[in-house]
Amino acid sequence: MNKLETAGVAASICLLVAVSAQASDKAAMMGWEHPAVATEKPAPKPAPAHKVMAPEHHAVVPVPQPHSAAAAPKATMKAHHAMMPKNKAHTITGHHSIHWSYRGIGAPQYWGDLKEEYRLCKEGQSQSPIDISAATVTSLPGIQVAYQETALDILNNGHAIQINYAPGSSITVAGKSYALLQFHFHSPSEHTVGGKAHDMVAHLVHKAADGQLAVIGILIDGGAAADNPVISKLWQSFPVNAGDRRQPVGVTVNVADLLPADLNYFNYSGSLTTPPCSEGVNWFLLSAPVQISNAQLEQFRASIFNDARPVQAVNGRTVRLGN
Repeated sequence: MNKLETAGVAASICLLVAVSAQASDKAAMMGWEHPAVATEKPAPKPAPAHKVMAPEHHAVVPVPQPHSAAAAPKATMKAHHAMMPKNKAHTITGHHSIHWSYRGIGAPQYWGDLKEEYRLCKEGQSQSPIDISAATVTSLPGIQVAYQETALDILNNGHAIQINYAPGSSITVAGKSYALLQFHFHSPSEHTVGGKAHDMVAHLVHKAADGQLAVIGILIDGGAAADNPVISKLWQSFPVNAGDRRQPVGVTVNVADLLPADLNYFNYSGSLTTPPCSEGVNWFLLSAPVQISNAQLEQFRASIFNDARPVQAVNGRTVRLGN
């Protein structure tokens, strides 16, 4: 090799080393690293009910486990959603393009970081849903139902199947009236009873004149021999895709027909189960479940499934059960 060729080779080697060093410096400045798969730890088993000394007419009783139950949901985070700058894997605040959801980086464990107005989702002390493993049996006021027929207005909001209700329907509890706004479905149920979830739940959302929210929860299980007539009417206009809305002409529905015959309920103070996780919600979880057919259950789950927030800490709250 002559002197000219030797000089050319040396220059090429120097240029290659310089480019490689520049790329390494740029990667270090950006602080990026390969994503890791975040595996959520299994939810802790609910603590056993403690014996509590109650007034003469009260009794603290363990809540029996339901016979039919779906497995509680577990939020998971896929590797392709974990691409974040180094040391920022748990900080999502300010990423307004990230919408809350039930999986990935918008999953329930991150809701409180998505927006400032969602802070209660991670800092609140009276959050819902909860596991009801013990309740204080006492006398509770009855729920007076005054629901009317409403024109069917059903939509898939991307998180649940929701039915909007026309003004004029309400409940009254202990002399306080709450207007029915809408009802929607989750699968599996968000509240668990004795550590077990039911196949579905319907949440009937109400609002009082003073702004307080009240939610009636109707636990739902599959396995019925025949279709539930209310669910049949709703599912005939089922909005399969997120954003779909159906308002069939001449079709009406009355959610009173979905209620069980027994309106006995668990009662406690909680929150919305979706962002912004507002607290002060008066919860009435009906103790008697209703049944639908397996076909109706599967029709729902084919479109929306695991749209349930994990249970939250009870934090010393008292759950009451009517006697």
